[in-house]
Amino acid sequence: MKKISFIILLSVFFLGSGKGQTSRPNIVVILTDDQGYADVGFNGSTEIPTPHIDRIAKNGTVFTNGYVSFAVCGPSRAGLITGRYQDRFGFSRNPLMAPSDSTMGIPQSEETLAELLKKAGYKSGVIGKWHLGAHTSQRPNQRGFDEFYGFLSGGHRYFPEEYTLQDLSQVNSQYDAYRTKLLKNSARVEETEYLTDALSREAVNFVIKNQQSPFFLYLAYNAPHAPMQATQKYLDRFPNIQNKKRRTYAAMVSAVDDGVGNLLDKIEELRLNENTLIFFLSDNGGPTKDNASSNAPLRGFKGDFFEGGIRVPFAVQWKGKIPAGVTYDHPVISLDIVATAAELAGVNPQNELDGVNLIPFLTEVRSDRPHQALYWRNYDAQRFAVRVSDEKLITMPDRIFQFNLKKDLSEKMNLHQEKSPATQRLKALIEGWNSQLEIPRFLGLRQEAEYSRLNPDRFK
Repeated sequence: MKKISFIILLSVFFLGSGKGQTSRPNIVVILTDDQGYADVGFNGSTEIPTPHIDRIAKNGTVFTNGYVSFAVCGPSRAGLITGRYQDRFGFSRNPLMAPSDSTMGIPQSEETLAELLKKAGYKSGVIGKWHLGAHTSQRPNQRGFDEFYGFLSGGHRYFPEEYTLQDLSQVNSQYDAYRTKLLKNSARVEETEYLTDALSREAVNFVIKNQQSPFFLYLAYNAPHAPMQATQKYLDRFPNIQNKKRRTYAAMVSAVDDGVGNLLDKIEELRLNENTLIFFLSDNGGPTKDNASSNAPLRGFKGDFFEGGIRVPFAVQWKGKIPAGVTYDHPVISLDIVATAAELAGVNPQNELDGVNLIPFLTEVRSDRPHQALYWRNYDAQRFAVRVSDEKLITMPDRIFQFNLKKDLSEKMNLHQEKSPATQRLKALIEGWNSQLEIPRFLGLRQEAEYSRLNPDRFK
């Protein structure tokens, strides 16, 4: 009966309906930056309303155990955009702003989701933060994207009057790039709007422009990543938050929520909602000290392999195709987005993916778990983690943590016993996985002084 249901479901997928729709669904990935697990309505936030982000949850499915493949920005994004653990190709560190270095990014041997979907005739656009390489060979238009509006660095200032540098030729330090003018494909442009609003505007414009084609939109907000900057319009929504940083953070999240609402409204207005698969997630857990985010009730924060670093707000909608207003409790990971998109677009990846197509699991065609195990590695810290079912092991050079997440979501009780069969089994899984990985291909943010010493002409 399940096989018959799956055949019927597939036939529905490829019928299409509405203006400009095709047999291949549009794919939208909305990624926030450093957003806390608790800071969306669908995860229980009442202090920061997110009604439009919550529409995705209401119209679709919330992943209660939704993970990313690393606990900081760059490697997490490299995993998301390739569908492969980034350590398989040495993207183990946050890349530096090094525009003359062609190795500081995703290797050419790897295929991005945009390159993959191009085989199926998709038009692809990335709006916002790239952070996957600043060399000309690594920029979005050279990695499969037809359109790019945003910036190359790991962050950016939000007020356009602060974009005082014309281009990268005027950049002389890592964080100078936060003040460059924005890029539209390869040309610098004059922006006048608050950055989050500008990115939302460009995302809506991309959908309007490409409504007749299957499209892939990667909307990569840098909010609520530092610097903490918000306009008065958004600050005024939170008069009761006394902590200044928390109030600014709430305003930045609210600006994202408005933009998500504008995008969802346009997709519905164009009658594309039943042929558009929309993911929402954050790139890692909130760095609570830096931006006043909250990961409650999870332990830890950005950079950790405790749940607060790697478990993120994560939801998906595909109206009429996957269940609405429900939760999915088995662990999933951002790597699954590429695998899901590839299957629906009917294209074969050039490399073996670590993600899986989530649709059969969400529609209950399959009742097993999408993943037998999920893994994480921090090469520089020699820190590893693995999750199998509800068991989780974190290994560090000087200590080991073991938790049962079903019984102990906040990871308060360390169950580690060195010689226990469970510990040895999880350690063996980590060792087997680690043997498949590369060493880092480039020096990263934590090695900036060394990189600059070895590359004195870094910014020339």
